[in-house]
Amino acid sequence: MTIHVSPEGCPALVLNADFRPLSYYPLSLWSWQDAIKAVCLDRVNIVSEYDTAIHSPSLEMKLPSVVSLKEYVKPAKHPAFTRFNVFLRDRFLCQYCGSKEDLTFDHVVPRSKGGRTTWENVVAACAPCNLKKANRMPWEINMFPRQKPYHPTVFDLHNNGRAFPPNHLHQSWLDYLYWDIELEP
Repeated sequence: MTIHVSPEGCPALVLNADFRPLSYYPLSLWSWQDAIKAVCLDRVNIVSEYDTAIHSPSLEMKLPSVVSLKEYVKPAKHPAFTRFNVFLRDRFLCQYCGSKEDLTFDHVVPRSKGGRTTWENVVAACAPCNLKKANRMPWEINMFPRQKPYHPTVFDLHNNGRAFPPNHLHQSWLDYLYWDIELEP
């Protein structure tokens, strides 16, 4: 019995030349089309394949499930200051009440009182806590972040991202992700 799988359900995990994922969160994945294009342009090595194949009149090729770049891409030393990265640093939790719902961000020292939009002054906050704190200082309303805001490293964000694996992890990816994998003695 042959089971046909749509190529759309076959993304490729993209590894750097050192066999580490380019990104853990979001996980570095390419569509099957981008993976095939990179193979044809000789930019990647195929590390693992799906059982699913694509066909042209003159070619049959199994879809790559894991590819590694042929040239090492040096990771950024400092992550970009984005809303997403603030949420990731703060593990998608309001830093005042711990809620995961309706997240926005809050200036610990309000901008109206000289606070700047920097790693060291912005935290993830749910909308109700953000409205409650408003433009007051933490000690005025007794609302202090659970953790002091800080400038994370790329490692910090990758490490936090491991706690939020995607909904689907193909078996061929597990050796390259290092997520809670128990090592054999």
